[in-house]
Formats: sequence, structure tokens, C-alpha cells
Amino acid sequence: MIRAGLFALVMLGAAPAAAQDTAAQAGAAADRLAAASAMLGEAEGARDRVSALTETVRAYEDGLVALRDGLRRAAIRERAIEVELTARRDEIADLLGALQAMSLAPAPVLTLHPSGALGTARAGLIASEVTPALQARAEALRADLEEVAQIRALQDSAIATLEEGLEGAQIARAALSEAISERTDLPRRFTEDPVATALLLASTETLDGFASGLAQIVDAELSTAVPDASAAKGGIALPVQGQVLRGFGQADAAGVARPGLVIAAAPRALVSSPVAATLRFRGELLDYGNVAILEPAAGVLVVLAGLAEVYGETGEILPAGAPVGLMGGEPPGAHEILTESAQGGGVSRPETLYLEVREGDTPVDPATWFALE
Repeated sequence: MIRAGLFALVMLGAAPAAAQDTAAQAGAAADRLAAASAMLGEAEGARDRVSALTETVRAYEDGLVALRDGLRRAAIRERAIEVELTARRDEIADLLGALQAMSLAPAPVLTLHPSGALGTARAGLIASEVTPALQARAEALRADLEEVAQIRALQDSAIATLEEGLEGAQIARAALSEAISERTDLPRRFTEDPVATALLLASTETLDGFASGLAQIVDAELSTAVPDASAAKGGIALPVQGQVLRGFGQADAAGVARPGLVIAAAPRALVSSPVAATLRFRGELLDYGNVAILEPAAGVLVVLAGLAEVYGETGEILPAGAPVGLMGGEPPGAHEILTESAQGGGVSRPETLYLEVREGDTPVDPATWFALE
């Protein structure tokens, strides 16, 4: 079990301020992971197991991101100190030599001068001025070396926390997938005609054509109220925790431009419905991979492409924040994360989610619906 006080060994009271800040960040991340571990234990008996496990997965993701960020900051600080100490090598050598000489000679001998009493008095005055300066420089050097030692102790202690956090996140994702497969309580807007869906997929050559033909796959309309997220337009959070790599209409390295966003996300990151929406389609589509198409308002489609797993059944009405699927890839191991952090790397985001918003038959800039900052 992850313990909230895992990083107490860095002796915050004795560590320099920068080390205290780094350790405090790591301790806060450990607290998040401990809370996620507790949530995982409680989710099994929760009334809404899917919702509880969704929050658990998010808590693990937040805790792991925070811990990796703390380790990255620690590595950057460690390198900065090492670079500074290397640049001051000659000065440090002189300082150590002076301190060693002072420690070997008896105090009265240090102030004696061959010119007599006057020289001895002057030597005493000089020593009284020089000694505090030497002591201050020695204290600064000691603080730097102590900070490096504290940072390395923190990094060593993080390995167990990372391993438990990664394992807990994997267990939570598996439990979430199982709970969703057993879920039967979501309202439905329509039932799907699987034959019509297969025919539409076989005859479609573009996303435009498929989106315009989605009405054909409906077998029977139900009386369930349709959600409308138009009031939240412009302030909706992205469906996955990540970073926008390419915006609307921006070309990639091959010169291919698509009318949507490309979002970098961590391996196995949870993708959620940003608002209440109808799941209009789920499955493989053209060269987009696994796709989920949501309808948050009448005539508006949100296309999420590039998932490894897609949850839910076509026609279901998903509440805001409901899990839609998982990104692909394999999360890095604890030692790989530590190596990446030591090299100054940030959170690993090798997976990409494609997000497109369509109003009617026309793609629009997702920034008109989503808050990208």
C-alpha cells in the first residue's frame, strides 16, 4: 500500500529550500496515489461502480503525472547544482585547502607574525575578517552537497511508489473495462441496425461520407430525451489529459492537413465523454483506427479516433465524464520513468488522439467548442 508519508526520509526540516519544495511536490503526488489506492478498494462495493472506477483511474493518472513532474524537477535541480559545482571546481579546491590548513594549525599559531606584536595584531584582524567569509562559503558548499544527497534519496525512494502506482492504475483500468461490460443502466436514444452499419462501412470512402450516412444505421428511435451541450460551447474540457500537437487544419510532417486536433496522450490514458452525448458509432473506421462518434447536440458530431479500446453501445446516452475508451500503448515501467526523468524528459505522451467536430456536414474548428488552454 502506498503510504502518504513516503518521502519523509528526505528530512524536510534539514533540507535546503529547493529540496524542500521538490520533496513537498513528490509527497503531494504520493498522497494522490495513496488516495487513488483507497478509492480502488472502495469502488468494488460502490453503488455506481463505473463512476467510482472512472474517478479512480483519473486519480491514478493525476498522481503519476504529478510524481513524474516532481522527479523531472528534481533531476533538473540536481544537474544545475552539479554544473555549478563543476564550474567552481578550482574555487572549491582553494577553499578546501584553506579550511584544511586552518584545521591543522593551532589557533594561536594562525595569528603569530614574524614582525612582532604589531604584525600579530594585524594578522588577528585579517583572520577575524576572513574566517566568517570562509565559513559562509563552506556552509554554502555543504548546503549544495546536502541538497544533491536529499534529491538522490528522494529519487531512490520513488521507485516503490511508481511501481505501486502503475500496478494500481492497471488494476483500476481492468476493473473499469469489466464494470462497463456489465453495465445495463444507461438510457438509449435509439437501437442500431447492424446490417445497415455494415453496409455503410463497406460503402464509405471518407469520414464525410460516413458521418452524413449515420442516420441510416438507426433501427428504432426511442423516446429518451436527447442531450444538448450547446450552452457549454467554448468551455468544454478535452476528452483526454494531454497536449495539443496540431490544431485545426495544421499539416503534419508529411504535409497532410486534417480538420481536427491531434492530441498527445500517455499510454492507456482514459478518454471520457466531455459532455453528455449520444454514442452514435463505435468501431473501426477507414484509416482512423478505433473510433467513437458522439452527438452532444442536434446536428453536432464529435469524432474521437485512435483509441485502442472503445466502451459503450451505439445509441446509448453517455453522461458527462463517462468513459469512452482507452488509448493504446504500454505504460513505461518505474525504472524507465526514472531514467526519463533523469534525462530531463517530461510526461511521456507517445499516443495520439484525433478529435474532429462537425456541425451538419462541415468540420469546424474544435476551439469553438473546447477550451484548449
